[in-house]
Amino acid sequence: MVDTSLYAAFLIAAFALCITPGPDMMFIVAMGGRGGPLTGVTAAFGVACAMFVHSVAAALGLSALFLTLPALYHVLRWAGAAYLLYLAVKAFRSGAAPVAADGTADAGRRRAFWRGAVTNLLNPKVILFNVSFLPQFVNPELGHVREQFLVLGVTITLMGLLVDGSVGLLSGKLSALLRSSRRVARGLDIFSGTVFAGLAVRLAAAPK
Repeated sequence: MVDTSLYAAFLIAAFALCITPGPDMMFIVAMGGRGGPLTGVTAAFGVACAMFVHSVAAALGLSALFLTLPALYHVLRWAGAAYLLYLAVKAFRSGAAPVAADGTADAGRRRAFWRGAVTNLLNPKVILFNVSFLPQFVNPELGHVREQFLVLGVTITLMGLLVDGSVGLLSGKLSALLRSSRRVARGLDIFSGTVFAGLAVRLAAAPK
């Protein structure tokens, strides 16, 4: 179904992209820093699910709409920036409570999943990335173009989950050790808020 030589090149390129620090990784570090190891991993899972949705959209040709409808791109860009800014305000206003170990923690992890998914889904740069990156490794002569897109999408999703999940786990473990100090806990919340705010500015200011 896929061109083996193209797929080998895709694995190398995808791995290089996954281990390069970017907005998603910074977001996951911030989430792990606020909520602990499981929260960081859950946020990474949310991002991975959104990445798969983007891959399916690219396979169906839906992502190409952003190349022909610039207004749609800007609407999504500002919506994503506003959501990140909302997360920044929530972090800055946090009471810096220790990481919970009951139902509250479960609710926090659910929020982490959806925040990771929504943040990624509302990033038009990710959509344009899939439109420009994935087709380079699809061989139309083999047929089954959509299936090739899906194979590539599943591959980069799982690779990203492995890398980002590890980052979320490590950042969460480090924060869990540091949060015994209320002052340090507050500092971690400020760090997370700063990351979210920086990502919001980056997304809002980014040219198409």
